[in-house]
Amino acid sequence: MTMTNIDELLNLRGKVAVVTGGAAGIGLATARTLAKYGAKVAIIDIHKEQEAAADIAAAGGEVSGFRCDVTNAAQCEAAVHAIKQQYGRIDILFNNAGVIRRKSVVELEEREWDLVVDVSLKGAYLLSKYAIPIMAEGGGGSIVNTGSGWGLKGGDQAAAYCAAKAGIVNLTKAMAIDHGRPGIRVNCVCPGDTDTELLRDEARQLQLEEQAFLHSSADRPLARLGTPQDIANAVLFLASDMSLWVSGSVLVVDGGGLA
Repeated sequence: MTMTNIDELLNLRGKVAVVTGGAAGIGLATARTLAKYGAKVAIIDIHKEQEAAADIAAAGGEVSGFRCDVTNAAQCEAAVHAIKQQYGRIDILFNNAGVIRRKSVVELEEREWDLVVDVSLKGAYLLSKYAIPIMAEGGGGSIVNTGSGWGLKGGDQAAAYCAAKAGIVNLTKAMAIDHGRPGIRVNCVCPGDTDTELLRDEARQLQLEEQAFLHSSADRPLARLGTPQDIANAVLFLASDMSLWVSGSVLVVDGGGLA
């Protein structure tokens, strides 16, 4: 039996990847990583998408930015159409855009609930809705949705976020069932606390001292916070041919926190 070269399995040359929430944090690290491994990358965000694309392009990647509110169906359809027009195909979709509000259901305003659920859950639905037919035309692809450890267990003062991420976990499974026949794999990566501006904003929302909050967030078996690159590496695995027989799965990347 001939062993396949790992470099060949990770090679994304000729593939087009779409990354939502791609201008910062996990999204930006993933966009950089996918570009490094040869993908043409379309960054979707509501701000700084052009700056992020230019930064990655300066390092040699083929990247473009597309401004899009993932909660808006018309904007999502237009963005996907523009990406298809520019690159001719879509092979990878990383549904990563998300926000958090650290409040219980009693404290949450309805607009805050809608924002959190719409960005994380509706956004994944909308981008997938318009990208999947293009993926199917091209012979298949890989969709990776960003869940959370709190999509698998409860968390305090994060009701809307926990609900949205739990929805992402089961949406992933439903999509994997519905779209496997045309060769589309759908998986979910569930990060633990990762050192991003989003995590630091949680400290501000909870009115906690930032460094103390980050220190407490690192209290897990591997004794550190995750980095955006930790998550990007997991997405690379799920997006690449390293995981050709993986679909409908939930990959927890949290330093042992859930354990």
